[in-house]
Amino acid sequence: MFDRIDRLMRSLAAFLAILGGLALIAVILATVTSVSGRALLWAGLGPIRGDFELVELGTGFAVFAFLPWVQINRQHASVEILTMHLGDTANRVIDMVSDLLMLAIALLLTWKHWDGTLDKLAYGETTFIIQYPIWWAYASGLVGAIGFVLVSTWCVILSARALVSGQNQSHGETVH
Repeated sequence: MFDRIDRLMRSLAAFLAILGGLALIAVILATVTSVSGRALLWAGLGPIRGDFELVELGTGFAVFAFLPWVQINRQHASVEILTMHLGDTANRVIDMVSDLLMLAIALLLTWKHWDGTLDKLAYGETTFIIQYPIWWAYASGLVGAIGFVLVSTWCVILSARALVSGQNQSHGETVH
């Protein structure tokens, strides 16, 4: 059961990261197309209408979509100048505290993002040029934020398990 949940969380994180990558590719293509269109005005081409609004939407989604992947793989910035001199137990405690703090941040971000999404939905605000509802952008980011909470919760469980068992684990992989 434990391994199945671990595979599920890793698959969720990977899936969201891939979606985030595809969103960034779409943003890059839209930007290149729009800039090229501006450069070729003389040939009857032009920029993509609302290009910067689309870039904001895609980039916002991508940032939130990458958070679960970064968390499950422990790739947040860390300073090891002190921890490399500490014992395994101390490092497991630090991992546990770090994962608890990251879960708290994930919960706070998701909660406030949820509030912002509901706010934008209630006001019916739209973007200036292409007039898509702003809450769509908020809702797209919320997908990654919820994934971040789920994965962060799983990371706390993994750290707790490593702390209790006394085994060094790098989130699912035993260190030999």
